[in-house]
Amino acid sequence: MNYQELFEQIKKKKSFLCVGLDSDINKIPTHLLNTEDPVFEFNKAIVDATAKYTVAYKPNIAFYESRGAEGWISLEKTVKYIKENHPEVFLIADAKRGDIGNTSKMYAKAFLENMEFDSITVAPYMGEDSVTPFLEYKNKWVILLALTSNKGAYDLQFIESDGKKMFESVIEKSQEWANQENMMYVVGATKAEMLSDIRKIIPNHFLLVPGVGAQGGSLQEVAKYGMNNNCGLLVNSSRGIIFADTSEKFAKVAEQKANELQLEMAELLTEII
Repeated sequence: MNYQELFEQIKKKKSFLCVGLDSDINKIPTHLLNTEDPVFEFNKAIVDATAKYTVAYKPNIAFYESRGAEGWISLEKTVKYIKENHPEVFLIADAKRGDIGNTSKMYAKAFLENMEFDSITVAPYMGEDSVTPFLEYKNKWVILLALTSNKGAYDLQFIESDGKKMFESVIEKSQEWANQENMMYVVGATKAEMLSDIRKIIPNHFLLVPGVGAQGGSLQEVAKYGMNNNCGLLVNSSRGIIFADTSEKFAKVAEQKANELQLEMAELLTEII
């Protein structure tokens, strides 16, 4: 999926919502545990309930690989189901990979070729040769970790050198590796006020913004400081949607929560679409 195709989906659905499929088997409704593949059945129900309001899904790979082969099967089935039934949706492998070149090449093959994700989150700490293997696939995206929501972000990401914070240097340097057509950046919603400074460096790139909802980030603040003329945002909500209810009505409640966010987003998009 290219830049324009993603923007067209945002305009069509009047939404820039990304639903995080952080599908913890210990939190899914207990009535699903009797099925052959509880995590897949959970994901399938969530996807079918929310797809009309959603432009992206983001499985966090840790919740799948922690279950060994069984988890990988659930993930592969989920990706295949979305591709076959909701092909317009942008798929993000939240894998946070990044290693020496030949290893990154294998990670890229696993997620962007074999499993056909549209994008993958990548850690930039090891530099250019750890990132570029993910950029070799046409119409696929790297989503580079820039400024995260967690408390530990202050340990490294705010270290200053020559008047620049480390996350600013990462964003600036990575402009030499890719452009707005194949690179996005992770910027946490709990640091929304810093989006305006980030937009001075990358005015046109898409930003993946986690942290809205359960983590306390404000959608209004994110849009105020981060939205550009092409929207330029994918705002993720995970627990606030997928675990809003754990009864047999879980999918219906997830649909309601996604719809609530979509309606807010539609209002925020009125000035650009």
